[in-house]
Amino acid sequence: MLLNLDPVLTGRLLLALDEMGHGDGVVIADAHFTASKLARKHLVDLPGLGSPRVLRAVRSVMVPDSHGPALDLMESPDGLLPVQSELIEAARLDGEEHRLVERFAFYDLAAQAELIIRTGETRTYGNALFRKGVTPVGGAFA
Repeated sequence: MLLNLDPVLTGRLLLALDEMGHGDGVVIADAHFTASKLARKHLVDLPGLGSPRVLRAVRSVMVPDSHGPALDLMESPDGLLPVQSELIEAARLDGEEHRLVERFAFYDLAAQAELIIRTGETRTYGNALFRKGVTPVGGAFA
């Protein structure tokens, strides 16, 4: 057991997040997403959790990319949905740090991600692509 880590962050998930460099993307996918087809490097399944909960855990150990939007959401024909508002809140971002992306363009971006986390989220359009920023170094390593 590790101290001060969100229990959602399994060892396998932490390894995949650690291997990412700045600018690399992690997709937090809903249960409907074609994760197996698109995952090129890492696929982690967390079936008992919703996508905002998983993004909140990922965000607890990762800073957002400061070059371009840190968060992409799949555009819904019905505008911004409640699950998407929850994803923005979980990522702790302001309005300038996220964007809505057309569905098939989102799939193209997801296919380039280093990691896809398939959740148990059943609400449609509960998908997000979060880009890792440069991790600040401090404490004993500074």
